[in-house]
Amino acid sequence: MRKIVAANNLAIETVMGDITDQPDIDIIVNAANAQLTSGGGVAGAIHTKAGSSLAEECQQFAPIKPGQAIITSAHNLPNKYIIHCLGPVFGVDHPEEKLLASCYRSALNLAESYATNSIAFPAISTGIFGYPFADAASVCIDVIMKFNGFKNLNLIRMVLWRRSDYDNFNNVLNEKLYSHQHKQY
Repeated sequence: MRKIVAANNLAIETVMGDITDQPDIDIIVNAANAQLTSGGGVAGAIHTKAGSSLAEECQQFAPIKPGQAIITSAHNLPNKYIIHCLGPVFGVDHPEEKLLASCYRSALNLAESYATNSIAFPAISTGIFGYPFADAASVCIDVIMKFNGFKNLNLIRMVLWRRSDYDNFNNVLNEKLYSHQHKQY
């Protein structure tokens, strides 16, 4: 399943799939843990496919704080880079919304500073970190819509593992686009 929305030379694409299987994307984003190690979910999948050399490179950056992002090479993955973001644990790390927004904004800034054309995000903090999915999707979309630094990026892909996440993200995206298009100026 795939959906594409385009505006101002930027495409926002949503797909159901595996973040580690995006060979046409320059940068994939890891929903990392503070120690930048393997684990469950997205981080485990990325570390497994990238190989042990990713863990070695990550050691020099750990630990990171909620809202922070760092970039590494992609190692055995077909992409150029991996951006590792530590999202907030919902109900623990405050203010959750600002920390989650910082993840997305920091990743976009890193992608632009490395002059890449495409980036793929998972739904950061919505797994074991417990962030309510619709709220997290809203934060993500707001950051993308308000980001002023687009120079190189022309594709942002949201890679969602479950059908329910795909549907929920697209519902929030449609609501945001509709309200943005119908604002009174």
